[in-house]
Amino acid sequence: MPTGVALRDAREQLFDAAERVLLRAGPNALTSRAVTTEAGCAKGVLHRHFTDFDAFLAELVLDRARRVEAQAAVLRESAGTGTVAGNLTGALTALFGSVAVAILSKLGFEVAASTGRSAEADYLKRLGASAIIDRKELAAAPRPLNKERWAGGIDVVGSTTLANVLSMIRYRGAVAACGLAGGMDLPVTVAPFILRGVSLLGIDSVMRPLADRQVAWKRLEADLDRTKLSEMTKEIGLAEVLEQAPEIVDGRVRGRIVVKIG
Repeated sequence: MPTGVALRDAREQLFDAAERVLLRAGPNALTSRAVTTEAGCAKGVLHRHFTDFDAFLAELVLDRARRVEAQAAVLRESAGTGTVAGNLTGALTALFGSVAVAILSKLGFEVAASTGRSAEADYLKRLGASAIIDRKELAAAPRPLNKERWAGGIDVVGSTTLANVLSMIRYRGAVAACGLAGGMDLPVTVAPFILRGVSLLGIDSVMRPLADRQVAWKRLEADLDRTKLSEMTKEIGLAEVLEQAPEIVDGRVRGRIVVKIG
């Protein structure tokens, strides 16, 4: 790479190279040498612009997140009906919630699934849900404590929905939070934590150590019914992504959408 290349140009070339490595060979192949080789530059170029490889990965994630945010702004303008927040809440609940329902049901838990689309009730029941809750039940202004209803919860919405779920968890129960489709705020008091011993577990998928990921993948292999996974999965080509995106924003999809590269 020429010595006089602009800083931003070098960073972009490294980011693009890392993305190509990920798409072609997966996360295990993503090393500093693989990135610089793919970018066609000396290994020192990466370390000249980033403190270490972890710093590079963090900046890569932030850069791609900004791109997604920009794309989302375009999609918001093209959304046909309903509110974007409501539609995204439904789409993300269907995406992550479907897997959670299938796994928890197989493990023997009695599962209550929340959805804003009554037409999806039969689909969720086929995955293993024994009760369907209208999303509106969890959208009201939360109270410090409500009647105990559940031993635990998996939330992809955040905000008021998460606050309501926390207020309804039984003594010493737990809630895993892994999304913010409804907002980044959390209008909750300390009551569930200090009166019922409820735990709020934060789940991230960016900086999680590889060893933890491998354990999770093995559990998915053992605990997720392949037949149910097939029902909740739709495969599309890369060329179909822009066509499919408004469907997601409008809340007209369910389950997992897998983009086939190549």
